[in-house]
Amino acid sequence: MGFRPSSYWRLIWQRSLLISLLAVSPVALSSEEPGQAEDEDVSAADTTQQQEQGLLPINELRTFADVFDRIKQAYVEEVDDKTLLENAIQGMLTELDPHSAYLKPEAYQDLQINTTGEFGGLGIEVGMEDGFVKVITPIDDTPAKKAGVEAGDLIIKLDSTPVKGLSLGEAVKLMRGKPGSDIVLTIIRAGIDKPLEITVTRAVIQVQSVRGRLLQKDYGYVRLSQFQINTGADMLKLLEKLRKENDADLKGLVLDLRNNPGGVLQAAVDVSDAFIDDGLVVYTQGRLPDSDMKFRAAPGDELKGVPIVVLVNGGSASASEIVAGALQDHSRAVIMGTTTFGKGSVQTVLPLHNNRALKLTTARYYTPGGRSIQAQGIEPDIVVENARLTRVEEMQRVKERDLSGHLENPEGEGETGAASDGKQALSDTDYQLYEALNLLKALNVIKRPATASAHQDNKRI
Repeated sequence: MGFRPSSYWRLIWQRSLLISLLAVSPVALSSEEPGQAEDEDVSAADTTQQQEQGLLPINELRTFADVFDRIKQAYVEEVDDKTLLENAIQGMLTELDPHSAYLKPEAYQDLQINTTGEFGGLGIEVGMEDGFVKVITPIDDTPAKKAGVEAGDLIIKLDSTPVKGLSLGEAVKLMRGKPGSDIVLTIIRAGIDKPLEITVTRAVIQVQSVRGRLLQKDYGYVRLSQFQINTGADMLKLLEKLRKENDADLKGLVLDLRNNPGGVLQAAVDVSDAFIDDGLVVYTQGRLPDSDMKFRAAPGDELKGVPIVVLVNGGSASASEIVAGALQDHSRAVIMGTTTFGKGSVQTVLPLHNNRALKLTTARYYTPGGRSIQAQGIEPDIVVENARLTRVEEMQRVKERDLSGHLENPEGEGETGAASDGKQALSDTDYQLYEALNLLKALNVIKRPATASAHQDNKRI
């Protein structure tokens, strides 16, 4: 057989790559001669033995080197070594789970910005599903939310660019742009036959993770859109503000975690700690010793046992599920809504050189009762689907006050109905929140002291 230069240099390159890969491994090779493993096939039994002993899989490394070389020689366009190696690293992380990722400088910077609550874009949390971009949740008070983008939407086209074939990073890069510029999202939505085209105007997104108001006298509402570094402290400030507006302590609180995709683990602990008097909030378990952690609540309940209803749905994920699970296991709140997303894993960001980082799943988290909600979610105590209330018209009935000569009420007859202030009823705008408020009122009726009825009886004597 004649001498073939390309094959010769290919073999030299493969040997060099294998040597460099083996050199960084702290595990020693077997006692075979250096060239023996490269020139002879390794049997399946040998491969299993290598894995058990922690040795590098020679066959797979040879395959990697072979594929690398074939792409370099035969791909339709020239690809540099750096690009191929970075793609290989991305592939390693992508195939582990949906949340592990290799972060290039731009993605790493975005991750750091997101935890502080300010970033550029449309205002949606996204992931990949069947090759399309799936909207996990639109963030409150952002262009996407105002334009009508909903959780669960599948984005199939960005302007004129099909999403199929793009990586999540490439799709996100297309969605970002100069504030004030428009992008047309072509969306598939469950229950609608034809794709929707929604125009969204890009903006600098400044996410206020904590918002709230008094639903009515004595009943507060706190909405957490995501968990940022200061979410716990900001929530405590809001609760104090609601107390002052109410001129008294609250009698009930709705904590709204619907479509909250999660965020900083410590923020979830801070929020749970505010309502749990004492005890375990969440614990994590992983392969490394420092992945095993327990987070406990400090003594003291910010609301002093006042009833709480936590609203959740399929968009409530990660840190939201930590809060819901902790309050549920401590019997501190009633969880209402629909089953949560089911993300029960912890990601650690490991900085690398050249402004890159590794976002790696390092542990699973468990509720105080020992439940892992990974791929299961938190089941609500009371299931309430998101719905629209349809009122049934009743026939007009004659009441006592309509009768001629009826006796007057000594305390006055008052209003015949709720005063209209031009606003839509809560039951029409947010049925789940309406049901949460009703439950809080019911819980307070049950707790009402018996002296109240005795007082009423005394008045009738």
